[in-house]
Amino acid sequence: MHHAGRSWATAALLMVVASACGGQSRTGESSGPGSARSTAAQVAAEDYDSSRFGDSAKVDHRWYPLKPGTRYDYRGSSLEDDERLPHRVTTIVTDLTKVVDGVENVVVWERDYAAGELVETELALFAQDEEGNVWHMGEYPEEWEGGEFVKAPAWVHGLRGATAGVTIPATPEVGTRDYAEGYAPPPIDWADRGRVHKTGQKTCVPADCYADVVVVEEFERNIKDAFQDKYYAPGVGVVRVGWRGANDDSKEVLKLVDVRTLSTVELDEARAGALALEKRALRISKDVFGRLPRSKGPGD
Repeated sequence: MHHAGRSWATAALLMVVASACGGQSRTGESSGPGSARSTAAQVAAEDYDSSRFGDSAKVDHRWYPLKPGTRYDYRGSSLEDDERLPHRVTTIVTDLTKVVDGVENVVVWERDYAAGELVETELALFAQDEEGNVWHMGEYPEEWEGGEFVKAPAWVHGLRGATAGVTIPATPEVGTRDYAEGYAPPPIDWADRGRVHKTGQKTCVPADCYADVVVVEEFERNIKDAFQDKYYAPGVGVVRVGWRGANDDSKEVLKLVDVRTLSTVELDEARAGALALEKRALRISKDVFGRLPRSKGPGD
């Protein structure tokens, strides 16, 4: 569920100041730096500190829980070459963990299909710090076209100039500064940014209706009037993806159609699938994923 067709070229890392609230919508653009870090609700990408992570692979964020064995299925559509194609995404929180810079991450396996064809399969790494902020520590995305492998623009914190970013702050609040969701310099060009756009929202999707929803807008600074909105429901996670702005290229729309806990057999199969992807990553991305410790599963 990443932005399609964008070159993530901005490296600036600004602070986001967040605290609990409800029922608000964005009141203005982000302000400049200046607030000192004084509470657990304040976080910025430059505040990353590996010593401030405890049981980091246990991601129990109110709006973004990543419980191993959970499967999310999304359906929608996106534009490709001015043609709107049916689009579906399957996301599985595996029971694997992977260490980055001494921080244990939960491994999330995502598969992305357009018009029934696999276009991306990805391993994404997330960790929660002691204050409850969820960090994106890196990813290995394989891009496919017509059944053929195209490329794998992997990035991981601390390698080849890449740095971790914030996926969602511990206590999202409207009106706070935008924040880096991770950064990787060229040729990867990952510089996605996020900002709390709305809180206290209600939304209905095929899976269910949800209240107290947080909407985070993602954008690229050097492309004006182009936003991807992600709707986070308490106790569930992302339930809807939408778009705003005349300059949004993909105009991606996704809705959660099912969320469930995998059976033991299904979880075993998911683990095997993720490990197979990791095996390719160790070969294809030797200078990034190949430099990390191998993922660990139950009993390792």
